[in-house]
Parts: sequence; C-alpha cells; structure tokens
Amino acid sequence: MRAGERLEPLEIPVTRTLIVAGAIASRDYQDVHHDPELARRKGAPDVFMNILTTNGLVGRYVTDHFGPKAVLRKVAIRLGAPNYPGDTMVLTGTVEEVDGDTAVVRVVGANGLGDHVTGTVTVTVPGANPEATP
Repeated sequence: MRAGERLEPLEIPVTRTLIVAGAIASRDYQDVHHDPELARRKGAPDVFMNILTTNGLVGRYVTDHFGPKAVLRKVAIRLGAPNYPGDTMVLTGTVEEVDGDTAVVRVVGANGLGDHVTGTVTVTVPGANPEATP
C-alpha cells in the first residue's frame, strides 16, 4: 500500500435484478427500488439503486483490491446521479494516505449520468506494510 496507488477500475452492470436484490437484501422495501410504475409516478424514469447496495459495492471494490485480510474500518459515501437499469457504474479508487497497515482510499463510482457515488474508505490490511509495524 502506498499513497497515490490506483485501484483497477471495476465495471458493474446496473441491472434491474441487482437493484431489486440489493434492496431486498438490505431490507429496503421502498417502492422506488422495485416497482417501475410507482417509481415513475414519483418522478423517476425507473427503479433506482439504494444507498445500502452502493455502500456494499464500494466495500467489495476495496476489499477485492486489498485481498481477504482487508478489514473495512470506515466507509463514508455520498450519492449523486442515480443508478438506473441498463447503465454501467465504473468504480475507480486512489489511495490517499497510508499509516502503517491502514489506508484511506478515495472512491468514485460514475455512470452515464455522472458521479453516482463519491467518498472514502478506510481499510486495514494486517501485514501490508511490515516495515511500518513496530
């Protein structure tokens, strides 16, 4: 782990199944996450991804990069453009700072409308920087 390190981009197809499954898995039964007609009545063009699904995808992105020993310490995200079915979200990340075995990673998830998610993830990877450990 080193400051400035870039994570490989990850493309995530935004499918209706992903949106609905994420909402159900996170027990978010708001109709805008599973019922296209009700979502349209409320002003959206279709169902859209909930923040808990996005949060999980951001966490997965970081732990996939750092490996099975990675432990998420903090995930701080902000939503922007909605993720609608048929689009693709591309996650990118850069290590902003490193302190021993802990790093802060800036993450952006962009889709065809703009930035869907921005934020930081603090992750600890035991043994990642053995020279930094006392």
